Amino acid sequence: MTVPPLRRLLFLLLLALAPAARAAEEPFFFIQLSDPQLGMFTNNADFTQDAANFEFAVAAVNRLRPAFVVITGDLVNKPGDAAQIAEYRRIVGRIDPAIPVYNVAGNHDVQNVPTPASVQAYVSIFGPDRYAFRFRGLAGIVLNSSVIHSPDRTPELLAAQDAWLRAELMRAKSDGSRHVVVFQHHSWFLNTASEPDQYFNIPLARRLAYLSLFREFGVRYLFCGHYHRNAQGRDGALEVVTSGPVGKPLDQAKSGLRVAIVREDRIDHRYYELGELPTRIELSPAPAAAK
Repeated sequence: MTVPPLRRLLFLLLLALAPAARAAEEPFFFIQLSDPQLGMFTNNADFTQDAANFEFAVAAVNRLRPAFVVITGDLVNKPGDAAQIAEYRRIVGRIDPAIPVYNVAGNHDVQNVPTPASVQAYVSIFGPDRYAFRFRGLAGIVLNSSVIHSPDRTPELLAAQDAWLRAELMRAKSDGSRHVVVFQHHSWFLNTASEPDQYFNIPLARRLAYLSLFREFGVRYLFCGHYHRNAQGRDGALEVVTSGPVGKPLDQAKSGLRVAIVREDRIDHRYYELGELPTRIELSPAPAAAK
């Protein structure tokens, strides 16, 4: 029996697409580094220890081979410091070019109360302070959280970012992205969505509106830094993952990095201290509960 040409064409097309469909469903992992903050250990006297930690983490990235790396802010300790910026760029430049690196602006990069000039200075060195990227069903959205946290001198930048954010969320929804993940420096909250304002979270007056927007578009994961310790908070299905630093930790925390395994239905993640980094990342079977 002769197969009709149209049916044969459809069969060949499905056969060609099958490997791509399987690849989209297979788990992969990314690495979150946060707060390398070169200069923090010695309050800007030097950056010897900060650089040693960062270089150790970069070596781990090259060994583990993640799909990509996101560095969630405070790349340096002193905004605009030429020596700290040059050292950051030298070390991050050691990451294998085959591994995409996504920088995120922190308050120590654009100042605690950013200005149009301080944001533009960051952009001229590190690239856009807000942008989106895609990887196999994951839509990553990078925000400048400093203009959300302290918008007094950048109301126009905040308004522009808000409009852009909604447009990107709509695009991710129309694209059918399996996971829409937001990366930024400041945590939306550390433990609960209604917790009081403090230095380490986004003020409640703006926080709740953004959380409502994220729920509207099915966002489930928000990866942040800034706290120099680990914290996890939930608001229904929405999870705020606050990672400890590559650089100097606070209180009794330890320097480290976070590995996030992206599965078809969820993202599993674990923070590894620098002294306990694995030799490889096991994608299957699923790991134990997140740490």
